[in-house]
Amino acid sequence: MKIAVIGTGYVGLVTGTCLAETGNDVICVDVNEAKVLKMQNGEVPIYEPGLDVLFHRNIAQGRLVFTTDLAAGIKEAQIIFMALPTPPGGDGAADLSYILGAAKDISKLVTEYKVVINKSTVPVGTADKVQAVFKENTSVEIDVVSNPEFLREGVAVDDFMKPDRVVIGTSSEKAKKLLLELYGPYVRQGNPILFMDERSSELTKYAANSFLATKITFMNEVANLCEIVGADVDAVRKGIGSDARIGKRFLFPGIGYGGSCFPKDVQALAKAADEHNYDFQILRAVMNVNEKQKVVLVDKLLKYYKNDLKGKHFALWGLAFKPETDDIREAPALYIIQELVKHGATVTAFDPEGIDNVKALIGDKIQYSSNQYEALEGADALLIATEWSVFRNPDFERMEQTLTNKVIFDGRNLYDLEKMIDLGYYYNSVGRKLIN
Repeated sequence: MKIAVIGTGYVGLVTGTCLAETGNDVICVDVNEAKVLKMQNGEVPIYEPGLDVLFHRNIAQGRLVFTTDLAAGIKEAQIIFMALPTPPGGDGAADLSYILGAAKDISKLVTEYKVVINKSTVPVGTADKVQAVFKENTSVEIDVVSNPEFLREGVAVDDFMKPDRVVIGTSSEKAKKLLLELYGPYVRQGNPILFMDERSSELTKYAANSFLATKITFMNEVANLCEIVGADVDAVRKGIGSDARIGKRFLFPGIGYGGSCFPKDVQALAKAADEHNYDFQILRAVMNVNEKQKVVLVDKLLKYYKNDLKGKHFALWGLAFKPETDDIREAPALYIIQELVKHGATVTAFDPEGIDNVKALIGDKIQYSSNQYEALEGADALLIATEWSVFRNPDFERMEQTLTNKVIFDGRNLYDLEKMIDLGYYYNSVGRKLIN
């Protein structure tokens, strides 16, 4: 099948590469000439485990190509994926200008039937708006389909190649037939392709992410209460996670959710509810709690240092919003850095993949280290903001020799409490007993 993917951000690049892996001919289109040139030269612009192998293999075999020429990219494509940004506007609503602009550009170029797919996360009613653009600008038959992605950064290739489900919103039998053929190789293990109307498909993505964000936020609230009443959130987590109705996933407390999806999707769904005069109270609470949770380590530091962080120097392990990605969008680490600098503290940070992106965003507001242990030099305490595997079993003896004080504030609950007692650390984690 011949496929065009408009946009080579995280979703577009993973989508295009994984579609090529099952034998489709894929052309990825992007307006960024420098980025396209790099990809044409074999450079993967994002860090995502396993993506580079598929990327290079499909380029070498001629199934995956990149261009800035929209007309050439869509000319022979049977299916056109739009994987474009939908950032939150000033009022929290999703900005559809990229989607609608691309639809208008495509509508002036098409000469035969195409299936145009909204792969981006979009508000309810977006498919109708895109279809209206095509009707206004061309007489060619176009089916507009909603096909939201459910890719988790760090395991996106596996998620695409072996999806839990494929959600497709369309009222067209012709489009349904094409998409059954396209996605058939990915669901051979029996997982469902769920066909529904376009609006239900659009809402499914927002509802899924908002529910997961709510689950995370609920556990953070439980963790905060555990600290007050003297309970252990790890025990509570295991106790409730063993209930099949609740499940074990998304129950780990920490310093809030970040990334490109949860923050904007919760905000966008709340805004959509407002526009229809529905008071979505749970989502407002989720957003408020999460904003506070991102800086809960700073609150703990202020209490420990008696509200005086001026002149203190902290080592920070973790900058990406989660492990196995270089994505720093809405990362709790950025909020922690902002608060520490505001209080007169200095920071040296290490992250296996996210340093370059943070440098590009905040520059020299902090120092950076190419090694997790070098980041500890002269630090009054270590702060942990991302649960990279490399942080889970560190050389504590080496840490003791480098840190000024044996003090750790852990936002991801990486270490065993009894071990930290034996090692003589002051260890402050989330929702667990305080180790002095």
